[in-house]
Amino acid sequence: MSRDDHLLPAAMRELPPPWNDLTHRRALALAGLPASGAEQALEVLRAALPPHRHSVHDWDEALRDAYDDRDDHTLDEADAWLTRLMPTAADVTTEQVARVLAEWSRLGIPTVSAPPTPEQIRTTAGEWATTVRQDLASDAFAVLERGALAGHEDEAARLARAYVRVGLAVEPAVRLLLALGRPRGEEALLELVTDDEVRDFRRYVRSRLLVLRRPGYEARGREPARGEEPLLPPAVRELPYGWRTGFQWPAGLPWDAENIARARAVLLACAPAGPVTEPVPGPAWTGEADEEPPAWLDVRQVMVDLMPCPRLVTRERMTEAMRECALLGIPGAPRDPDGEEAARFLTRWVTWIGGWIAGAVLTWLGTYVDDDALLTPWAFELAERYARCGVAVDQAVALLHRHGAVPYGREALDRMAADETLPRGLRRQAAR
Repeated sequence: MSRDDHLLPAAMRELPPPWNDLTHRRALALAGLPASGAEQALEVLRAALPPHRHSVHDWDEALRDAYDDRDDHTLDEADAWLTRLMPTAADVTTEQVARVLAEWSRLGIPTVSAPPTPEQIRTTAGEWATTVRQDLASDAFAVLERGALAGHEDEAARLARAYVRVGLAVEPAVRLLLALGRPRGEEALLELVTDDEVRDFRRYVRSRLLVLRRPGYEARGREPARGEEPLLPPAVRELPYGWRTGFQWPAGLPWDAENIARARAVLLACAPAGPVTEPVPGPAWTGEADEEPPAWLDVRQVMVDLMPCPRLVTRERMTEAMRECALLGIPGAPRDPDGEEAARFLTRWVTWIGGWIAGAVLTWLGTYVDDDALLTPWAFELAERYARCGVAVDQAVALLHRHGAVPYGREALDRMAADETLPRGLRRQAAR
């Protein structure tokens, strides 16, 4: 066998037991390792780290998708041949992969021809070698996370950063950084969220970094806004309903003159003067599971804790939120809090927060249908105004439909449905 036939570097092939074991027995042995096994785990991470970015394509999952009309035991048997013929790191060779694919072909795996082609052998060999690296690294990070790291924190953080950059064992690496906490783990995560090499893992890294930084936001959110410049109107600042509950009014809130007057005052205070230049997103993101969530969701996570209630929405905290979002590498976050981009950021978010607050009020008004006289005509006029301006559109139109039997409500819907200057989606909503 030629040296080039090996798919793993010598450092991995020479790892001591149980690290060189690729079978299920490794997990059993590692569970019994003493907590002082940090040096050995670090050796594994150094050996398994590839020199360039790798990607685990889950080729075994692709096999399952292609074979979903067959019993799982067939696929399990196919997978078992990998470790049956390559039980140790030293056994991972192109020749052994070719033997595995020959067995897969015999089993009738549809993605393997008979005989397997050189391309199939080459692809599977690369994927299996990468999978072995990933599995060994994941186990090593798990050992470090539960073990004694005294004296090894710096190297552990360095290796965790390196694995995230090459795209292998990313979640275990980030979990270790989270366990390291401040300062080492946090510093490493802050470095990664602005690193172009992190690519599609950036959002996950940021979500874990937020876990470390959130206590600081919450502490700031508990401080009163003494001397700070409020950004919301007085009627809105007095609201007792906070951001963590979406500014929603309690469902059992009495339907009395005081609360209705408060609802009207809030709607008047938040009402836009004209159509907004940027659409106000709904209070919850409703994208598909495989769709990349918008960056504003990350911005909102920061703001929710810094300014948990309307009276804490201040210029000073908005500036803090901008700086924090830039530090977290959130796309679109202004880096200069005094520039034009920052001014647009502030205006956008004040409009959005006002829109979400107004939407919660419209939702509360729409839940009460017993006494239409309390709502007419101002509620319908304001609902139509909000819908036309592109703020809290769904809630405004829903309120009008709830009270569609009332002339004011029906007339507002008919006007919007017939107005060709309005967006087609709004006209359809009004007409349904």
